[in-house]
Amino acid sequence: MLAHARALLTSTPQGKTAYLEADVRDTDAVLGSRVLRETLDLERPVALTLLAILHMFTDEDEAHALVRRLLEPLAPGSVLALSVVPDVEGSSPAADAVAATRSQGIPMKLRTKAETERFFDGLDLIGPGITRVNQWYPDQPADTTHPHMYAGVAIKR
Repeated sequence: MLAHARALLTSTPQGKTAYLEADVRDTDAVLGSRVLRETLDLERPVALTLLAILHMFTDEDEAHALVRRLLEPLAPGSVLALSVVPDVEGSSPAADAVAATRSQGIPMKLRTKAETERFFDGLDLIGPGITRVNQWYPDQPADTTHPHMYAGVAIKR
């Protein structure tokens, strides 16, 4: 993956881009990385995107500590965007995918909307708030047959 990323990511005079291969649980390594510091100016607002990753954190306290630790050094005005796998019930493609993942020994934490909202405590959540990704400003009627991920975007004060 690293070789592919390096082939695709190139910087220009308009902006830098880089690929950092690290374990997101090791926030000190991520935040202290030379690659991160040479690419992003954390004195200015940046975006932290945690998309389709938090379901791998089954311990709620660990998941919240991770988000807070990664947000901590970011300048006011920075943005947090995250998504989580919703708490699905019964038989559905999403429930089947969760069951298949778990059957491979991979634990997953599914979250309710209220549990997802807690990740944004102390931040200014922007519209439409915590919602299913298929209902995020849809150009056409939202597909409600599948329990799509919850997502939200907020700004650090």
